[in-house]
Amino acid sequence: MAISFKEVGHNYAGLRKKEYVAALYDINLDIASQDEFICVVGQTGSGKSTLVSHMNALLLPTSGSIQIFDYLITPKKRKNPPLQPIRKRIGFVFQFPEYQLFEETVLKDIMFGPKNFGYSLEEAKTKALDVCKLLGIEDDLLDKSPFNLSGGQMRKVAIAGILSYNPDILLLDEPTRGLDPKTALEVMAIFNKINKEYHKTIITITHDMNLVYEYATRVIAMKDGRIAFDGKPIDLFKNPIYKDCHLQKPDILQLIDYLNESMNLNLDYDIYNEKELLDKLEDVLE
Repeated sequence: MAISFKEVGHNYAGLRKKEYVAALYDINLDIASQDEFICVVGQTGSGKSTLVSHMNALLLPTSGSIQIFDYLITPKKRKNPPLQPIRKRIGFVFQFPEYQLFEETVLKDIMFGPKNFGYSLEEAKTKALDVCKLLGIEDDLLDKSPFNLSGGQMRKVAIAGILSYNPDILLLDEPTRGLDPKTALEVMAIFNKINKEYHKTIITITHDMNLVYEYATRVIAMKDGRIAFDGKPIDLFKNPIYKDCHLQKPDILQLIDYLNESMNLNLDYDIYNEKELLDKLEDVLE
């Protein structure tokens, strides 16, 4: 396993001395180094971001331990290993791209990761340009300040900055928030390609249940700092637990429910897009 949580808890400091707010309770979780596409879901305050922030030691546990590849992370800060090797293997794309953009130009920003992890200037530039091509970042943007870009362009540059040093696992916090529908589809298609063709594990926090149902191989639903569900998306939405976690069914499943009820059909949930639904309806109606 690439990441293994053992009885992990996390507390945030409260407003008063010795006061704390519990955010995670007794988390036990294993994540493979390859081929997983995991969506972490739950309402605001459920513990999603806190959970994912432990996966590359951005936060340290208050109790329990986390094995990240060959590194054991515990609450004892002084005994923990250096964090840079962990960050090299597990890249984190933040929800707000301006949090991770700081260089003078787009190209320099994308090159920063490879340079920081020991690549030569020439190697860093090559990797940056390759990633720009993958993400569709135009050449005329490379010499601009990242802060003069649109929100969607900034998001792409932030993603490129992580992909440029080729981490083993990608952590994504709301990767399509703020993107127009076309760009959001393009970005998710890239992550799906990275997962399917390069066998990298992708872990994303999202509120978009359509994204969950279309792309996830596994979904972790959080509630009140605990894992309420861990399994396949189709099983989550067949289980009343999705309502307890304040989640909505994806649009395609709501449509299936409507058709089953209004036309007295018996369509199963193994349908993931409109084309598959139309094909299934043709078979049923014939």
